[in-house]
Formats: sequence, C-alpha cells, structure tokens
Amino acid sequence: MQIFLYLLAGVMLFYSVMLVVTSNFNMGNLIVWILTAACCGYALWHRQLNAWFTGSPVGRVVLGILVCGAVFYAGMLAFVACSGYANPPAGDEKVVIVLGAGLRRDKPSLLLRYRLDKAFEFAQAHPDALVITTGGQGRDEWVPEGQAMRDYLIEKGLDPDRVVAETKSTSTEENFAFARQILEQRGIDTSQPIVYVTNAFHCYRGGKYARMAGFTDIAALPAGIPLRSIPTCYLREVFAVLYYWVFRSSENGLMQNMVGILSLNKKFFYK
Repeated sequence: MQIFLYLLAGVMLFYSVMLVVTSNFNMGNLIVWILTAACCGYALWHRQLNAWFTGSPVGRVVLGILVCGAVFYAGMLAFVACSGYANPPAGDEKVVIVLGAGLRRDKPSLLLRYRLDKAFEFAQAHPDALVITTGGQGRDEWVPEGQAMRDYLIEKGLDPDRVVAETKSTSTEENFAFARQILEQRGIDTSQPIVYVTNAFHCYRGGKYARMAGFTDIAALPAGIPLRSIPTCYLREVFAVLYYWVFRSSENGLMQNMVGILSLNKKFFYK
C-alpha cells in the first residue's frame, strides 16, 4: 500500500511539472496541482491521517465528506464524458461553428487542432456548409483565435469563401452570440440546422450556450482530445458545468470577479 501511494504521488508530481513546462496556467492545471499536493501529503502522512479519520469524531465527519465528494465528482465526470455524444449531427446542417480553444503564439494549440481537423472532415463531406471559426485574441496570443483557425482550415484545403472568422469573443457564450450576428448579417436564417464542433468534454455546455444565443436546431460534433490533456480538461469541466447550473451565464457569478482579481482572461475558466 505504501509503495502504491508513493508511486501515485510520483506520477502526479511528474504530470504537474510537465503541465508547468508544456501548457499555460488554467483552472484544470490548478486542480491537478491541488490533487498532487493532496496525494503527496497523504503518501507522507497516511498513517497519521488514517488514525485521525477513524479515531476522531471530526475526522470521521471529514472522511465522510471527502467520500461523498469523491463519489459525486466521479458521477459528474461520467456525465461530462457521456453527454458529448448525445446529440450527433444528422448531416443536413448548412452551418458549422468551430469553438476556439487557445493558440500557441499564432498557431492553433493541439487541443484546438483536434477541433479543426474534425470540422475539416465534416466540411469536406458537406461542401455546401459554411464554416465559422470563433475566438478573440488572448493576451498571450499573437492573433485572434478565429483568424488563426480560418488560416489553418484554408491551408488544409477549404475554399476561403466558405470560411468566416469571428474574432472578438472571449467565452463559449460569446462564440455563439457573435456567430449568430455573422449569420444574420449574411441573411442566413439562424433557425436552420447548425452543428458546432468542440472536444467531447465541452459539448454539453456548448449546446446550452448555443440555445442561449438563440439557435434552436443544433447538433454537436465531438472532437477527440490529446491524451495528456484528458485529466486537466475533464477535471476542469466538472466545475464549469456546475458553474453553469448555478449562474447560467459566463458574465455572472463569483468567477467573473476572480478573473479580474487574478488579472487573467476568461480562458482561466471557460476555454
């Protein structure tokens, strides 16, 4: 048992260090670092903690809370993992909205390339579909996400006339709201079927924000996810879904104030 605890703590510590080196700071990374600290602490002092959990009234209450929290969190992870595949496209969609996910300077991140590659496959199979790439420019990005995404799809072979970049949004909610404005400006009926492309873990909230923006006939096209990003993305998305259930809009709630205090853009939580 002790060897297993040390091994788990070592793996978590290695993964945490890798996140520091390979990715930007975000809510998912923060959760992993907190879990890493908890694993390391338990590995070092598990005997003392076990004695406190079982021998103290307060310890038993804390243990019960931790167990209930872990069970609830596991259920939420399962919900996030399964809900992304609940609303597949029918194939008659004429508009494809690709949600942004961060750049590395002026190039799409690996997570975003999964979305773009999935959107490209759908657009190739449906040559009449208009593609809208969405996302503004973060403070660590050289160009707006929507523009870099459009360039990526055109380089892969899509006709430039088929790809429109939305370049001002800072959240999933705004991705859809501003995409709808583009469609209205082009005289396209927003009640017709659309499909949005994002990673599977993000599809549930994507659908909710699409409806909030006024789209009524929507489908989700879930993209894959890099193996190294699975823990951070899914752990973070549980909190994002709970946040949505409480506050509904990304413009409301405690996190909006925290974003300002920490001098971070909205990608800390929403992207």
